[in-house]
Formats: sequence, C-alpha cells, structure tokens
Amino acid sequence: MSERLQPGDVAPAFTLPDADGNEVSLSSHKGRKVIVYFYPAALTPGCTKQACDFTDNLSLLADAGYDVIGISPDAPEKLAKFREKESLKVTLLADPDKKVTEAYGAYGEKKNYGKTYMGVIRSTIIVDQQGKVEKALYNVRATGHVAKIIKDLAI
Repeated sequence: MSERLQPGDVAPAFTLPDADGNEVSLSSHKGRKVIVYFYPAALTPGCTKQACDFTDNLSLLADAGYDVIGISPDAPEKLAKFREKESLKVTLLADPDKKVTEAYGAYGEKKNYGKTYMGVIRSTIIVDQQGKVEKALYNVRATGHVAKIIKDLAI
C-alpha cells in the first residue's frame, strides 16, 4: 500500500504520456494550481461521470487558476478513445506501470462485492503554485466529487 500525501508535502514530480503520446510534466504547470485526479479505468461508468464533470466545469476551474489532469493506468490509445467518445477537455495521462499513482498514494487495497484486491483508489490531489499539496482526497466518489471540490475551494 502506498503512502498517502498530506497537505504541505511536495507533490511528486512526474512526466507521463497524454492521449496523443506527448509527454506532460507536473513541472510544466508551475505557477498554476493543478487538480491531479486518479481514476481506475477509462470508458467505465464512474470514471466517465467524473471526467465529464471535470470537463463541464473546466472553464470555471481554469478561470480560478486551476489546471486539471486525470491519470489512469490506461494506454494512451485508450485515453484517446475515451476523450473522443465523451468529448473530454481535461488532460488525460497514462500511467501503465502505476509508478505515479503509487507515488501519490492512489494505489492500494480495495474492497468490492466482498472481495479484496489491489487497484487504483479514486483520489484527487490539489497542488498549489509552488508544487506543494494543498489538499489530498482519497476514496472519493465519482458522482458529485467535482461539485464538492468547487465548493471546498470556494470557486
């Protein structure tokens, strides 16, 4: 089980491929706040709801100074399919070896229908302009989560 981040921690640096295979780094967002969210799998109902909610609120978040990055273990090709099918505007990054997901504490034990297994824990980490963790939210629900972030950040 990976260690969870706490407010004040330095957000782990990363460079991952996006849906088009271009490398995207957290450091390229320095000076902006970044909402980094981790989700289990593209093209699944909960993850689609969450990605659509972020897309629907992207201009509101951007106007408040936030960039949004979604990270999953999916390959860039699957992320491209997800983006096209759902008309997503958020940046989607591929983390197939789950190294970044683990570094952010978003990989660990999950329970579903009485079974325990290892997997991606739906999580959202809000990183400030200096690259430090402002908020670390784990085991979040896909539905209503974006509205809750907007309320908590007073946007």
